[in-house]
Amino acid sequence: MRIVLILVGVVLIGAGAATVTGKLHYTQDKEVVHIGDFSAKMQEQEEAPKWLGIAGLVIGAALLVGGIARKG
Repeated sequence: MRIVLILVGVVLIGAGAATVTGKLHYTQDKEVVHIGDFSAKMQEQEEAPKWLGIAGLVIGAALLVGGIARKG
């Protein structure tokens, strides 16, 4: 269980750091025009919210410290 806490903490810290620095993006499809059977869509690349990265850093650090401090 200890190693799982440490690994999840490290992954969350890495993802949180990528989000805070602006390197984590996602793609969202938006429908621009819809006439009958014709549909035009546009893909927009958006940045993940900074608060999500900060939350990942805080939770990841808590899990990492908890995993290191745990006995056995």
